Amino acid sequence: MSDAPFKQVTIVGLGLLGGSIGHAVQAFLPDTTVVGYDADPEVRTAARALNLAHRIADTAQDAATGSDLVIFCVPVGAMAAAARAIAPGLSKDALVSDVGSSKATVAAALAEALPGHHIIPAHPVAGTERSGPDAGFATLFRNRWCIVTPPADADPALVQRLVAFWEALGARIDTMDADHHDKVLAVTSHLPHLIAYTIVGTASDLEQVTQSEVIKYSAGGFRDFTRIAASDPTMWRDVFLTNRDAVLEMLQRFTEDLTELQKAIRKGDGETLFDHFTHTRAIRRGIIEMGQDDARPDFGRSDHQGQG
Repeated sequence: MSDAPFKQVTIVGLGLLGGSIGHAVQAFLPDTTVVGYDADPEVRTAARALNLAHRIADTAQDAATGSDLVIFCVPVGAMAAAARAIAPGLSKDALVSDVGSSKATVAAALAEALPGHHIIPAHPVAGTERSGPDAGFATLFRNRWCIVTPPADADPALVQRLVAFWEALGARIDTMDADHHDKVLAVTSHLPHLIAYTIVGTASDLEQVTQSEVIKYSAGGFRDFTRIAASDPTMWRDVFLTNRDAVLEMLQRFTEDLTELQKAIRKGDGETLFDHFTHTRAIRRGIIEMGQDDARPDFGRSDHQGQG
C-alpha cells in the first residue's frame, strides 16, 4: 500500500517552481501521479517535451479532475483567475495550495474563488533567477524551507498531509500565520529584490558611467544584485502589489537605517560603521551555519543553482 500523502497532484503553472515540483514528485514520490497545466499552449508543448508531468492537460478543468491536491504555481496576481478556471473540475475533497511569495492576499483570493474548498497556502522559499518550463529541476527544494500558512479553521490532518508532501520533496517545514509570513518575507526577500532592481537600474541610468563599464567592472556585490534583478518581472510586480503594506513598512525601516549610515559617513563616524558591519557579519555566519548558503568565495554557485 502506498504511503504517498496524495494519489494525484495537479500543478497549475509550469514555470520554474511548477516544473520543479513536477520533476520532484516523479523523482521522490513514485506512487503519485502528477498532472500539469499551463494557460499558455506553447508552455504546455514544452512541458510535454521536458516530461514535467505524467500528463499535461489541455484545459484547466481536465487538469483538476481526479486530483486530491492542486498547487497553483502562477504569479500571485493571477491566482484568483487560475482558481476560477479549475473550479469546475475540482473535487470538494481536494486540497488546494500554492507557492506564492505573499500569503494573506493569496489566501483571500483563493477562498473567494473557491468557496467551500479546503485551502492551505504554502511558500517554498527556493528559486533561481531563471524562469520558464526548462528552468525546473527535481532538487530545487532540497534543504530549503517551505512555509505553510494554514488558516485558523484548517483540518489538522490535511495540514499534516501537505507537510508530508513537501518533506518528501526535500524541504524543511515551518508553519506560521499568513500576516507574519508576509512581514518576514518582506524583509528577507521582497525588500532585497526591490533594492536590487533599484541599484541595477541606477547603475544603468548613470550618464557619467557607460553601460559597458557597468558590465565590465562589475564587482562581486553588483554581480549578486544583477542575479536577483534578473528574476521574473511579472512575478515580482505581483508580489510587491499583493504584499504592499508589509513591504512599505519594511522599506520605511530600511530608509531610516540607511539615513543613519549616511549620517555616519558624512560625519566620519567610523565607530558606528564598524559596529553596524560587525553585526551584519554575524547574520551572514548564521545563514551559513543553518545550511542556507555556502561559505566558499563563489558561494558554490559553480556547483549548484542558488536560492532566490
